[in-house]
Amino acid sequence: MSPTTNGHYAPRDPTLISNVHSNSYSNALLHAHTDLDSGAYTHRPLVPGVYVPTVCFFNDITEDLDISTIKKHAVRMAEAGVAGITTQGSNGEAVSLSHRERRLVTTATREALEAAGYHDMPIIVGCGAQSTRETLELCHDALLSGGDYVLVLPPAYYKGLMSNTDLYEYFRDVADESPLPVLIYNYPGAVSGLDLDSDFISKLAQHPNIVGCKLTCGNSGKLARVATATNAATPSDIGSGFMAMGGSADFTLQTLIVGGSGVIAGLANITPKACVAIVNYYAQGKIKEAKRIQARVAQGDWAAIQGGLVGTKSCLQTFFGYGGYARKPLPRPASEEAIRWERAFQDVVDLERTL
Repeated sequence: MSPTTNGHYAPRDPTLISNVHSNSYSNALLHAHTDLDSGAYTHRPLVPGVYVPTVCFFNDITEDLDISTIKKHAVRMAEAGVAGITTQGSNGEAVSLSHRERRLVTTATREALEAAGYHDMPIIVGCGAQSTRETLELCHDALLSGGDYVLVLPPAYYKGLMSNTDLYEYFRDVADESPLPVLIYNYPGAVSGLDLDSDFISKLAQHPNIVGCKLTCGNSGKLARVATATNAATPSDIGSGFMAMGGSADFTLQTLIVGGSGVIAGLANITPKACVAIVNYYAQGKIKEAKRIQARVAQGDWAAIQGGLVGTKSCLQTFFGYGGYARKPLPRPASEEAIRWERAFQDVVDLERTL
């Protein structure tokens, strides 16, 4: 769709946005079908809730993809009640994978969900790269691998040479050409401190193929402004269908209170039920219960933030019997460090086991 004469896209029409649901979320899910020869594709709709950016798993010796564990983990997440899965995110070590491996991870995830009966669960695929061309290649790979949406970081290697206009045109060009709807990914820590502001995101949100954002910046004020500007979907109101998502579990409740749609939360790899419980309690109006769970989740998320992939995988190995290690050169924790992460995550894992 072309922009209007003032350079902005026409306001989003809720009847035309492909991820807008009916008033009953329980009846909103649509079966996806892909006919690549004819070009027809119906993606699974996004609903407010918890999305988990899944960890990637490798053979401890060869560092080859551990497909069976990737599949097992995806099904565990689905069984816990998450609204969807994100592959190729920061937790998924996308920067350490070849294009072929990225396709394999998403394909394995889709196959596992289908085999377990979760036909309607959407998959968001991380597709950010340093050029518009490669980003679009990844977007097409995401479609072929069974993805429904793409999550796109801004390019930052040449940050000093790019203006806001250049960045805007990058997202616009990707959205114009991507075969899948786009979510904007704002994560300053991964892109040399580049932090997209609420005006920038809200302007891009007018593009008909941009259907959401993930704010790992942790700025709930920014999230509130974007949610208001886009009339974002919430657990109780479909709004425009735009998904204004927080980027970590430690501000799940805050995200919901300011009008956001949910979270894409790395801690959900460890405690998906606890993260989902916050959303469910909020949706039921049980704010006291939601605050109680949020407090313990926030403490657990602090351990995940401190330990990153190393701590998260160590926790999975200790408490759930799988996890392994990140690809080199990321370190493998010594036994003393593994004990440290066990202690740091113990309380939130105990909480998870009560749910």
